[in-house]
Amino acid sequence: MTQRCGFVAIVGRPNVGKSTLMNRILGQKVSITSRRPQTTRHQVMGIKTEDETQFIYVDTPGMHIQSRDRNKAINRFMNQAATQALRDIDCVVFLVDRTRWTEEDDVVLDKLTHVRAPVILAVNKVDWLKDKSALLPWLESLQAKREFAAILPISAKHGTNVPELEAEVAQYLPEGIHYFPEDQITDRSQRFLAAELVREKVMRQLGDELPYQMTVEIEEFRDEGRIIHISALMLVERPGQKKILIGENGERIKKIGREARLEMERALGAKVMLNLWVKVKRGWSDDDRALKSLGYDLD
Repeated sequence: MTQRCGFVAIVGRPNVGKSTLMNRILGQKVSITSRRPQTTRHQVMGIKTEDETQFIYVDTPGMHIQSRDRNKAINRFMNQAATQALRDIDCVVFLVDRTRWTEEDDVVLDKLTHVRAPVILAVNKVDWLKDKSALLPWLESLQAKREFAAILPISAKHGTNVPELEAEVAQYLPEGIHYFPEDQITDRSQRFLAAELVREKVMRQLGDELPYQMTVEIEEFRDEGRIIHISALMLVERPGQKKILIGENGERIKKIGREARLEMERALGAKVMLNLWVKVKRGWSDDDRALKSLGYDLD
């Protein structure tokens, strides 16, 4: 049989379920998720090899409008990372949220204007719709927005129509050798995943309490076979944010560490000894040089 291999960008505005979709397709977590917008900050590749076909999915940050309060260097980086993912790809999955179309969906649609690759529109979270009769006319109205290769209602969380989406994508993958070994599922390191899992637990627990000026840097990742020793530094911009992260009598940071450690052990298949620290680094989210040193680098 002829081998096929291609790149598939998963794009959309913040919080439409892009990372949930990729994790569902791969059958395990490679991208962190939360109910908070802009959880994903980097391009993350998810690789799925089925027989002679290799899908290389690229999960992207949500494309968003650059307003005055969302124009920091970190926001610009996320928009650039999402736009860059549209270069040299073979197919695009454009994810939208049920029957809600916003200005930020228009931003994504505009970015797709010059993309030559076929664009599949996936309407996510249809399981949340109370009035299912509204879905069909909505899907028909979406056809007027541009010529989509297909329009599919899906549920990334429950897997509804996700196999059908994968079948649509497979049609557009070109003939070619596989770029990755068949057992590899991501291009990201275990060190990267560890940092992301800590950040996920912070975002899930704190929600609106802690703004987005928080990142995680892994200072030590030492694999001793049965035990992996990890030291993670959580960077915030103000002393008040540090106090929130630590919590009363250190209870908040203990809970974050416990949940992150358990998830790391599941993902890494080994016992994890995790140490967490919090440090104030003023202005890191609006400093291009600081961002690059923390791994926010498009290169």
